[in-house]
Amino acid sequence: MNASNLFILSGPSGAGEDSIIDGLSKRLPTERVITTTTRVPRKGESEGMPYYFVSRETFESRIDAGEFAEWAEEYNGNFYGVAMAELERVISSGRIGIWKIEWKGVMTAKRLFPEIIAILITAPLSSIEARIRNRDNASDAYIAERMAYTEEWMRHTEIYDYTIENRDGELERAVSEAENIIRACLSRTDGR
Repeated sequence: MNASNLFILSGPSGAGEDSIIDGLSKRLPTERVITTTTRVPRKGESEGMPYYFVSRETFESRIDAGEFAEWAEEYNGNFYGVAMAELERVISSGRIGIWKIEWKGVMTAKRLFPEIIAILITAPLSSIEARIRNRDNASDAYIAERMAYTEEWMRHTEIYDYTIENRDGELERAVSEAENIIRACLSRTDGR
């Protein structure tokens, strides 16, 4: 499977990956890789938007069948993974594939597709904490758990090819930076 049109955008919760992905979709012909998860859909989410939702039993049987390119059990006790069939769908779409995964998934993806470009989206820790607090209306314990996971994430920045800092009030700059990276990488693979 040639993954030259597939790009990873990855960052801790609150870094703004979804906002950057949304911005890219307005500038480039993108196709998002949809992750399968065992977590319960949140308000406003539906099948395929932004995840495929399955039971834990279904997910485990699909692991046993070897259907996932990568999967992990996350800090919240839920499974997340991307099926090989989903990657094939996106790669064959002829569009720019955007794969949003966490750092453990990036390590697996890099083993499967050594040529894949991984872009780390980050932000100042104070911004990440404020974004999580405002978005999730969460308890202090939840915030502490997310921030501890963010700190663990930041110990693995060497697995990424590029880093974009999504500072408050500078989303358009961050989207432009991601667009420029993707265009430059595609130009190299196209031989232009």
